[in-house]
Formats: sequence, structure tokens, C-alpha cells
Amino acid sequence: MTRHRISALCLAAALVLTAGAAAAHTGEGVTGGLISGFTHPILGWDHVIAMVAVGLWGAFLGAPAIWLLPVVFPLVMAFGGALGVAGIPLPAVEAGIALSGVVLGILIALAVRAPLWVAAVIVGIFAIFHGHAHGTELPGAANPYAYAVGFVVGTGLLHLAGIALGFLTKLSWGSYAIRAAGVAIAAIGGAFLTGYA
Repeated sequence: MTRHRISALCLAAALVLTAGAAAAHTGEGVTGGLISGFTHPILGWDHVIAMVAVGLWGAFLGAPAIWLLPVVFPLVMAFGGALGVAGIPLPAVEAGIALSGVVLGILIALAVRAPLWVAAVIVGIFAIFHGHAHGTELPGAANPYAYAVGFVVGTGLLHLAGIALGFLTKLSWGSYAIRAAGVAIAAIGGAFLTGYA
């Protein structure tokens, strides 16, 4: 992959992360549900750091983790979302979400090369907490199916942003940048965990 393609992917990832929510017709029905679900992970920094970290760690681990982890996360997250919509309680959801940033950030910062099944289990456990939060925060007027599609798509884009950043490892200084990003992710997760964010 050329430096121009890496730069383009990083720019696209940055634009996705900074895009604002669309303001037209967001209140009800399928469109409202889709937009609400899509913006929920993108506008919540506790979700952003963890979902970018999943893609980043997958890129660091290489194939097949680069694609498997970003598939496992939304699938298990959808299950957690169904639990939230059904009103099934899950203890310490916010702490689990914050801890996902801390743990995934540390794994990236320390360049941990976990076996694929271990990485999938770690990602899956945290996905349940993220999904549960999405499910319990489902807007009353929104279509739940469209909302679920929206939050899975939003999550997928954040994973792709992490994967795009992970391609920096192809550059001579890239692994240092990725590990520094892991430190930043862990620190932001820690701020959410301790209530400073």
C-alpha cells in the first residue's frame, strides 16, 4: 500500500470521526431510528475509543484478526443491544464500556499479540456492554430495527477508521505511532472509568 493510499485512508477516518449529525428528519420512524443508531457510537467518545481500538488492534495483529475482530464486535454488540431493548439488566455497563478503552488501549500500547480466540473473546465481552448501552438508550420514537442497523454501521465505520490507522505500521515510524495511540486510548478510557471525562 502506497503512502498516498495510507494518507487517504487516515484522512477518510478522520472525516468520519469528526462528521456532525444530520439535522433533517431525525425524529421518528425508520430514518430517525437509523440516524439515531448511527450517531450514537460516533458521538460518544467512550464508544469511539473502544471501537477504533478494535480495528487498530486487529490491524496490528494482522490477518485474519484484522477482519475477524471487527466482525465479532458488531455481532456480539447486536446481542447486547437485544438484551438492552428487552430490559434485561447488565451490571456495571458504563464501567465495562470505559474498561474496554483501558484494556484495548493497553493491549495496543504493549503490542500484545494474543491468540486469535483470546482476542475475539476479549472483544466480544466488551461488545456486550457497548451493545447493551445502545439498546437501553434506544429512542422511544425510533424504529428499533433501523436503530440497530444504524449502530452496527456506525460501529463498522469506527472499526474501519482503526484499521486505516493500523496501516501506519507499514511506515518506519508507524508502530510507535500505533503504540502511542494505544496509550491515548487507555488514558481516555481511564478518564471515563474514574469519572474525569
